[in-house]
Amino acid sequence: MAKLYFRYAAMNAGKSTALLQVAHNYEERGHQVRLFTALVDDRYGLGNITSRLGPKRAAELFTPETDFLELFAAGSGISCILIDEAQFLQKAQVWALHELAHMHNLPAICYGLRTDFQGELFTGSASLLALADEIDEMKTICDCGRKATMNMRVDANQRKVTEGAQVEIGGNARYRAVCGRCFRQA
Repeated sequence: MAKLYFRYAAMNAGKSTALLQVAHNYEERGHQVRLFTALVDDRYGLGNITSRLGPKRAAELFTPETDFLELFAAGSGISCILIDEAQFLQKAQVWALHELAHMHNLPAICYGLRTDFQGELFTGSASLLALADEIDEMKTICDCGRKATMNMRVDANQRKVTEGAQVEIGGNARYRAVCGRCFRQA
């Protein structure tokens, strides 16, 4: 039976790299996959899943209006759905992916951040934590050497930002993966 998976981590843990590896593994064995990334994330150009290590691949874009049930209504020959930036999914979309896994035997593997720069759950992440059949934390480290679990937004002077919109795309120039201690001490 297929499952809904959520693989989460702080920034720079290799989520996109892992997703690209999973896609390669499926395709190397003759299976078709569909890759999605969020329209809101244009750091590497729209419709690209890009690893900071270099690998890059075109993907379909999802928006808050994307209807995954409609996209996969007819037998499409797809073996797996892979979603990058899953924190930007809507609650209804996570429910749709859950239905695709359990009622249509189509695995959905979602990669994303768990929390924002204020330590608050993203909507998509909260829904995935509630509904995913398997939840895996990918690990990375803070500058201090501890396990990074938080995403800290910083200004141009690398000072912690504590207020603002939940989503402000900026990558490494605007965010740092940090441990809980460094998050609180900053």
